[in-house]
Amino acid sequence: MPSYSPTTFEALTYCDHVPAFLAGTDSPRAYLERCLATIAEREPVVKAWVTLNPDGARAAADAATERYKAGRPLSPIDGIPVGIKDLYATRDMPTKMGSPLYDTSASVQALRAAGAVILGKAVTTELGMSHPGPTTNPFSAEHSPGGSSSGSAAAVGARMVPVTLGSQVVGSCIRPAGFCANYALKPTMGALHRGERQGFSQSHLGVHAGSLEDMWRVAHEIAIRAGGDPGYPGLVGPATLHAPVAPSRLVVIEAEGWAATDAASRAAFETVLAVLRDAGVEIVGRRDNPVVEAFERAIGDSLAMTRDICAYEMRWSLDNLVAEHGGGLSDSMMQRHVLGQTVTLDDYRALLVARDHAKRALLAVAAAGDAMICLSNVGAAPRLDNKGTDGGIAHTTGLPAFNAWTSVTGAPAISLPLLAVDGLPCGVQVIGQQHGDHALTGIARWVAETVLAAERRKA
Repeated sequence: MPSYSPTTFEALTYCDHVPAFLAGTDSPRAYLERCLATIAEREPVVKAWVTLNPDGARAAADAATERYKAGRPLSPIDGIPVGIKDLYATRDMPTKMGSPLYDTSASVQALRAAGAVILGKAVTTELGMSHPGPTTNPFSAEHSPGGSSSGSAAAVGARMVPVTLGSQVVGSCIRPAGFCANYALKPTMGALHRGERQGFSQSHLGVHAGSLEDMWRVAHEIAIRAGGDPGYPGLVGPATLHAPVAPSRLVVIEAEGWAATDAASRAAFETVLAVLRDAGVEIVGRRDNPVVEAFERAIGDSLAMTRDICAYEMRWSLDNLVAEHGGGLSDSMMQRHVLGQTVTLDDYRALLVARDHAKRALLAVAAAGDAMICLSNVGAAPRLDNKGTDGGIAHTTGLPAFNAWTSVTGAPAISLPLLAVDGLPCGVQVIGQQHGDHALTGIARWVAETVLAAERRKA
């Protein structure tokens, strides 16, 4: 049986090793070799990688090692081994997009400029949607790692690398992070340059990591070199992680997830809220504040909204693939293709109006609390053989019912590995206002430290 515990699991981290690199008692090359050894041990079961480039990674790690010896690292993340979700192009490795129909992103260019070691391409679901790849959960081979950032989340959870890049259109970054015990940032919409991944109007580039510090450092280094998406101001905040900040009030968001959440996960989340109340935080919900209730109503159809927006926006790409290849797409993707034929331009316009209404409601709910909080998942990771849920589309990698609303509103969200349900990880996310990503890391840091300290005292 799985036996994950958030208080005993030791994630792989990087930035805390930098003093040893500078002192010469450790090196990026030695760190990389430890990562490669873990990959060799765990990859046959976890299957997180599409492509690995160990020779290129070793050359990059050697160059970083020499820079540390000279006392001149390129950045705080110089030498960090990184996995790239297989939706983003790399000049030295093929991009497959999780599909047999496909044979350098701005974010990857930025990472290389910061000295990062691009180790490989991590598995994604088909075209970044619902149909799973071969990856398994790092804490149980019988369970899903989530999607679509399946390999990204699993590689961090399996301690293969300290950081990976993921992405999210509906729930593809935060949900697998919760299933795989990652810290993860789904930033403000447009905060990190998506490169070629701009075909979806609410696609976000995100970061999976073994620590909040590594997560923020990598996001910041991408932002200062590549900026945000065209027309967006980019990630806001300094290079260093925010100091812990105790919120006075947190708003609990039910969204579409609470009704679908199992009893064990509900109980686990209630223990988190109890710890926060004991620490002096006021917890406010939809029944306590009419502004929160209005926000809940505004985001109440986020799953269907994102499903139909995505179906419309990918209609022409799928038309081209079907016309060119005639087949090769999963049943799930063909469901999206059929759905896309039914969403008219007027339907799409109405969906955009509803999405704009949700964004305005997000601004209004800021008056109700310092940040928002909810689960990252409706429970622990589903089994690999599950049949999926959601009207019209089978979500076999987990229902994104706690995630769609943050993608719709473009709000920054951070997943924290705080819970174990049935021996598997289950995340808790804190959510802020657009462009409040850095301040949100301070609240996330305090929440994580407070909850984990309480759990350790109980143990």
